Amino acid sequence: MTESMTDTHERPTKYIFVTGGVVSSLGKGIAAASIGRLLKLRGLRVTLQKFDPYINVDPGTLSPFQHGEVFVTDDGAETDLDLGHYERFIDQSLSQANNITTGRIYQTVISKERRGDYLGSTVQVIPHITDEIKSAIRRLSADNDVVITEIGGTVGDIESLPFLEAIRQFRADVGHENAIFIHLTLVPYITAAGELKTKPTQHSVRDLMQIGIQPQVLILRTEHPLSEEIRKKIALFTNVELEGVIESRDVETIYEVPLSLKAQRLDDVILQHLGIDLPQPDLTEWTAMVNRVKKPSSVTARIAVVGKYTALVDSYKSIQESLIHGGIANDARVEIEWLSSEHFSEDEGVGTLESFDGLLIPGGFGPRGVEGMLAAIRWARENEMPFFGICLGLQTAVIEFARNVCGLEESHSSEFSEGSSDPVICLLDSQLQVTTKGGTMRLGAYSCALEEGTRAREVYDAEQVSERHRHRFEVNNEYRELLTQNGMTLSGLSPDGGLVEMIELSDHPWFIAAQFHPELKSRPTRPHPLFASFIEAAAQYAQKKATAPVEEPVGV
Repeated sequence: MTESMTDTHERPTKYIFVTGGVVSSLGKGIAAASIGRLLKLRGLRVTLQKFDPYINVDPGTLSPFQHGEVFVTDDGAETDLDLGHYERFIDQSLSQANNITTGRIYQTVISKERRGDYLGSTVQVIPHITDEIKSAIRRLSADNDVVITEIGGTVGDIESLPFLEAIRQFRADVGHENAIFIHLTLVPYITAAGELKTKPTQHSVRDLMQIGIQPQVLILRTEHPLSEEIRKKIALFTNVELEGVIESRDVETIYEVPLSLKAQRLDDVILQHLGIDLPQPDLTEWTAMVNRVKKPSSVTARIAVVGKYTALVDSYKSIQESLIHGGIANDARVEIEWLSSEHFSEDEGVGTLESFDGLLIPGGFGPRGVEGMLAAIRWARENEMPFFGICLGLQTAVIEFARNVCGLEESHSSEFSEGSSDPVICLLDSQLQVTTKGGTMRLGAYSCALEEGTRAREVYDAEQVSERHRHRFEVNNEYRELLTQNGMTLSGLSPDGGLVEMIELSDHPWFIAAQFHPELKSRPTRPHPLFASFIEAAAQYAQKKATAPVEEPVGV
């Protein structure tokens, strides 16, 4: 018997566990987020959670080349990039409780043991580690109808075993009618044989079943359509009902995934297993958004992202998605090229910017590639190309302006040159006594007051906004007056006036930089105003170039 929507206040919280097999990087996060979107559209209160099996307490000290971007939540948690997907798909803010690592679990258990909480017991993986994992799941239960938990890693990895054992126990604890397992695997195509192979999926499910987990749903990543025969074969050998064998082929945009899963009635299958009967979702708005991504009717804006970690696009995943959101807002196609700042200098590389319509300098740490960023910013400033600086992008914009407009040729950031005679960027006062790296930056949501009459105020259409931060350095207040006297507008300040949050140039068509990370709050159905405005400016720049007579740009 299923429950109707009117029974939601009495219904126990339901749980969905998403695991992965065969190989990594199959898209568990996108699959989990897509399921979350579909269930939310059916009227359920949904949250998502990521369990990461590494021993780091959080990804804050990991290299972007190894782990991709660090996604920061409002409450200042440094989390996995999948939380960005979760927030963008279900359109709600998450917290520290939504990303749990092995390191955090063990840290909590060891702290309890040191306090004597275990009353003389021998502390073991089972039950103490698994109990703590289960507690992390339950913490999200109170305010949600459904908790979707993604288990990082691949089934068979030794690191994931405590999480898998915990979710096995958890389903037994809450009742099989209140929890289901979804397993994402690969069905590879062997070109030489001209065949799709099901054995990897069979073996992956067998590994799960040896742990005591029988999946109710399989999501099969494949480059080729799965025949009915193959689906029946997989269903037979994995003990999964045929309607629970779901095909997941590559799509043009990740935002198409919920539509693909809905076409195969995945949400219906899930709700049937969980004993819930709800009206069908209204996908009109989401479908329209997807169509705007795939078939925009306006111009194309080519954006150069000049950064330190461009060899791995996932290092800037939220920026990539936010630029796409900006295109959605303007019904424009956005083409992004990821360029290493190490390939830029005053004499080389900057000329390539002529073929673009906008420049974005993202965040980063350390001196590598900074001089290239300065050269690119100067080119954009002098050639009136739309420029958007984020975090380090603001700091480098200030350094470039100080050097080439204010005449402080030796100006720099104290992060990169401790002996600089003009440190226009300096360490935050709150960071002076900090000696540890993990979780110690200025993190999370802080307010920013927008100055009247500025472009920032116009773009946001608000006097004050809240944005997420991740930094240790700031604009040196001793140089504020010099910067403003030479034409830089400090358009956003902390409410107490102590920190510069945004800068812009009033004599430039579109030149804005922010110390915070606006990309962390952009959503496909609610593009961030700064990205929407930036892409609008880039599209206008592209149209202007298309109709203007050819001239030699400055600085080539």
